[in-house]
Amino acid sequence: MTRRHIHYEAAFEDYLRSKGIPYVPVDETRKVIFSGSKIKSFDFLVYPGDNRHWIVDVKGRQFPYKTRRGRGRYWENWVTQQDLEGLAEWQKVFGEDFESYFVFAYLLSGAPEHWPTGVPHRFREERYAFFSVTLTDYQAHCRVRSASWKTVSVARNAFREITQLVDFSRTDSE
Repeated sequence: MTRRHIHYEAAFEDYLRSKGIPYVPVDETRKVIFSGSKIKSFDFLVYPGDNRHWIVDVKGRQFPYKTRRGRGRYWENWVTQQDLEGLAEWQKVFGEDFESYFVFAYLLSGAPEHWPTGVPHRFREERYAFFSVTLTDYQAHCRVRSASWKTVSVARNAFREITQLVDFSRTDSE
């Protein structure tokens, strides 16, 4: 099972269930050792249709993220180097039929007119927006955010260009 106490992952699972999208949650309580090394686990295998298979690592962020000075920062999208390496390794393990994705689950706050476009998903009296980006696209655009914390991120404008609103109510042909 997923870590249901992490509301971002629980909200994404609720979204998948509400849209009737087949998925398999990953049991993160079991450490995965593959080919003699530990690999950071992911959160879901998702089967959105059209013969697509997603390996998903959910990243929860606030939208906007409030800084210590109380200012709002939008489109926070940092991940760790370990996140990148883990998804890349899983991509190799599962092969060409699967594609690795980060799904950024944004907990929406503040004025709705500043929220991303699309209908937010309501979960436990909160509203969320889900944006996906392939590992390949993220890697191509990310830069070091903090060497000491081993984090990377994508510039806000580039991030908005490479992400897609997760909307499984539409088909690829629409």
